[in-house]
Amino acid sequence: MAHPLQLTITVDVLASEAELTPSEAIIWHAARAATDHAYAPYSHFNVGAALLLDDGSVFRGSNQENAAYPSGLCAERTALFGLAVSQPERRIIGMAVAARPAQGDFMLAMPCGACRQVMTEYENRQGQLIPLLLPGPEGTIYRFRTLADLLPFQFSAENLPGQPT
Repeated sequence: MAHPLQLTITVDVLASEAELTPSEAIIWHAARAATDHAYAPYSHFNVGAALLLDDGSVFRGSNQENAAYPSGLCAERTALFGLAVSQPERRIIGMAVAARPAQGDFMLAMPCGACRQVMTEYENRQGQLIPLLLPGPEGTIYRFRTLADLLPFQFSAENLPGQPT
């Protein structure tokens, strides 16, 4: 017999940047600055991502489009993939994403499904929660305690044949 499954996700809604911790402020501003490096001549929508690493450094990514859709890549994945190649020993202790029109102010934006899947897999790989900051409506900031909150029914290695459960 069918029964409901209730999911609970708690997201802190910050009224402004003034409520960010010092380390959150660093990656928040780094994500916003990363939008300046987006290559978005088709969508005109610049996205930046920033990762705060366990050594205190910040690694950035931005969306990179291509005339041969869907060859481009989102900011979240450029940051995560770039980090995995260049600094595989680093652990991520925080993440932020920012978005704006090429000629406009920062706005609400959520990671796409592919990015959510990649983000949760990175969190699973390192075996440690990665808090996330996302822009909310009207200048608010969403603070997620874990990337998995964006994708509660994620596909993982355990879903593949022959993998341990």
